[in-house]
Amino acid sequence: MEPYFILILTGIVALGLGFLFGNSVRKGKNKILLDEAKTQAKEILQSARLESEALRKEKKLQAKEHFIELKSNHQREVNQRERKVSEMENRIKQKESQLQKEINSNTDLKRKLQKEIEFIQNKQRKIASRELELNDVLEVQIGKLEGLSKLSAEEAKTELMNTLKGKAKADAMSYIQGYIEEAKLTAQQEAKKIVINTIQRIGTEEAIDNCVSIFNLESDDVKGRIIGREGRNIRVLEAETGVEIIVDDTPEAIILSCFDPVRREIARLSLHKLVSDGRIHPARIEEVVNKTRKQIENEIIEIGKRTIIDLGVHGLHPELVKLVGRMKYRSSYGQNLLQHSREVAKLCGVMASEFGLNAKKAKRAGLLHDIGKVPEEESEKPHALLGMEWAEKYGEKEDICNAIGAHHDEIEMTSLLSPLVQVCDSISGARPGARRQVLDSYVQRLKDLEKIAYDFNGVNKAYAIQAGRELRVFVESEKISDERAAELSFEISQKIQTEMTYPGQVKITVIRETRVVNVAK
Repeated sequence: MEPYFILILTGIVALGLGFLFGNSVRKGKNKILLDEAKTQAKEILQSARLESEALRKEKKLQAKEHFIELKSNHQREVNQRERKVSEMENRIKQKESQLQKEINSNTDLKRKLQKEIEFIQNKQRKIASRELELNDVLEVQIGKLEGLSKLSAEEAKTELMNTLKGKAKADAMSYIQGYIEEAKLTAQQEAKKIVINTIQRIGTEEAIDNCVSIFNLESDDVKGRIIGREGRNIRVLEAETGVEIIVDDTPEAIILSCFDPVRREIARLSLHKLVSDGRIHPARIEEVVNKTRKQIENEIIEIGKRTIIDLGVHGLHPELVKLVGRMKYRSSYGQNLLQHSREVAKLCGVMASEFGLNAKKAKRAGLLHDIGKVPEEESEKPHALLGMEWAEKYGEKEDICNAIGAHHDEIEMTSLLSPLVQVCDSISGARPGARRQVLDSYVQRLKDLEKIAYDFNGVNKAYAIQAGRELRVFVESEKISDERAAELSFEISQKIQTEMTYPGQVKITVIRETRVVNVAK
């Protein structure tokens, strides 16, 4: 047992010694590490101090450089200001010297003027004394003449003046009459020269608009599709556009007949879209016609904009621009209204330049003089007065408005633009082939036919077709019954017989249509 006990005790002592030795070794390492950390900390602090010192010196140098730069800039500005002040002082000194010279010269001038005044006064005194001497001599001579003529001086003066007045009056009248005749001759020659030169400079081709358009087809098979089953397609197309569509034996063509160019153009474009698309049925026809009508309205605005740009007329109200565009689809005695207005505007501009007037105002008045002819709804007022009201409403100046309203003498002319527009309107309309009275009266008769139908209650649409031999009237089914439709047709025919003059017969067709629409969801 003892040897084992000794071994255990020895092991315990060895462990204790090992523990103490390890602890002392660990403490030595920790001390070494701590010393190294302190050394590194000192080095870091030293390097930080050196860097901060270097940074401080660098910033100090930068501050000094910036200060030197600011100081040099300030010195430069001060030098410039001093230079300007010195220049101003020099200019002031020069002006002072000039003023002093002028004052000295004015003093010399005053002396000269004083001498001249004294000389003139001496002359006046001499003249006054001479006048007194002459008056004395004149009185003596008058006394001698009175004794010889047995007339007093006043009587002789009166008689002489009367004789001279009569002679002077006769001479003056003949002189004035000669100048008046010469002025009239010269004025007529100048006026003719200006008008002829203006007409020669404004050369415009004349074209009479027809009431018929030809729509070409690729083949005659399309005609049947346009007519539709039992004619339903062509009926809807005529009802929506107000245009008579004539399908006859003409190969690969159908005829569109209507006095209103806007309706005719809508029908032509709609047919073109329908034929190109291939889908031709009542619902599609209504959709295409509505889209085409909106397209024509946009095109009218574009035409108005292009026209005012071409003529150099700026600042027009958008509504006036739209009215100018609508003139393309209207005619005056067969003459295209937009072409006529453009021509009048150019004539006014040239003649205003010849007369020394404002050419831009003259062009503006010439372009707008017939806007009263394109109302969306019929009006009883003369087109000149209607156009003047629109021009006033949309902010045109007084002389422009007067030129529009007075070009047919409805109102008194108050500016030189008014007779100028009137003359240019006459020149444009008087060109050979420019107008055709027959077409205008024919179109007016068709409009009167439609207007009579619109005078009755319940009428929705009215179209004069067949060259005025038929009037188709579309009525509202809610307001007009079948019995009332028959009565309405008779009443319209009686009113046409009473109020209108027309060749042949007029057929009145009243159409009452009922539609029931439901939507499947």
